[in-house]
Amino acid sequence: MNDAIKPSTIKGNILSAGGWIAGTLSFTDRVSGIDGAAADPGSNGDDYILPGFIDLHVHGGAGRDVMQGGDAVHAIAAIHARHGTTSILATTMTAPPEDIDVALAAIGQAVRQRGKGEARVLGAHLEGPYINSGKLGAQPNFARAATLAEVQRLETLAPLRVITVAPEIAGHLALVRELAGEGVRVQIGHTLGSYEDGVAALEHGAAGFTHLFNAMSPLHHREPGMVGAALAHAQYAELIPDLLHVHPGAIKTALRAIPRLYCVTDSTSATGMPDGEYMLGRHTVHKCMGGVRLPDGTLAGSTLTLDQALRNLVGLGLDLADASARVSTHAADYLGLEERGRLAPGTWADIVVLGRDLQLKAVYIEGERIDLNDA
Repeated sequence: MNDAIKPSTIKGNILSAGGWIAGTLSFTDRVSGIDGAAADPGSNGDDYILPGFIDLHVHGGAGRDVMQGGDAVHAIAAIHARHGTTSILATTMTAPPEDIDVALAAIGQAVRQRGKGEARVLGAHLEGPYINSGKLGAQPNFARAATLAEVQRLETLAPLRVITVAPEIAGHLALVRELAGEGVRVQIGHTLGSYEDGVAALEHGAAGFTHLFNAMSPLHHREPGMVGAALAHAQYAELIPDLLHVHPGAIKTALRAIPRLYCVTDSTSATGMPDGEYMLGRHTVHKCMGGVRLPDGTLAGSTLTLDQALRNLVGLGLDLADASARVSTHAADYLGLEERGRLAPGTWADIVVLGRDLQLKAVYIEGERIDLNDA
């Protein structure tokens, strides 16, 4: 127990690991107890108490970008905490080696020391540079093939929890098998690969797909593409539910096809900021009308936060428990985090409290109450 955190209680409709309970949640830095009775939260007007949100694809926020290094990741972790995100993977861009080193060194420091008011940084999502230069999306063109030696060197700078690769690049299938054997979650993304390439990558140990539908070969009934491989075979995939990156109908298709589809923000430095110009790695991007784009109009990440993602999912027809799992539990399970993404005795006290309108009322990270005033 952290002696600096006093015992606390919250009352309401608790989404426990076993289902809804109307009662009291007790915690310090970890959940100590859940007391009450099973109940339909629709039978009363009390607040909702959910597991804290987990975002496995975060590039920035508050005007800061992960690739800046230094204290940028701390500012990013703080703004996302104020929107209910209690854990993140700080996500890199395709860039020259020296830029990636700077970013990962800062991420490694943030992993070792969570600052006051910040989401827990679990490690890095290395989104580039091991992608196809023909499917960059908003990534700068520094794509290159991966080597195991380089990945192992980068791992000394920060824990690489997720790595995005284009499996059709020569040598990458063998690398997928090596990395999967070391416990790294390898995702398929920024790829021109075929359906068959996707199936082969899954057979070699790939575990998921990066921002499903975006920056990958699309579904066609005679050429199913990488989207088809995901819909036919994936257990996990990440998706950006800002309603700009993916049409609601496509989101519903993925929800029916992929059992543990989970949501990410792909958020940029423009998150939480007014319209204007911001940096995404070495790119200048423009925020306008809720979207972030390159000068040519290409979508370049988002300004989404996971509290809004939850509301979007409910707006699409998901019940609150299912929506909660897709911004929390499934991501935790994907990384093998048994003590996050759920509320049960002994789990970390990562908690969000929502009013009946699904607006945030309180956030706790490892028992610390977060100041929401700047949200």
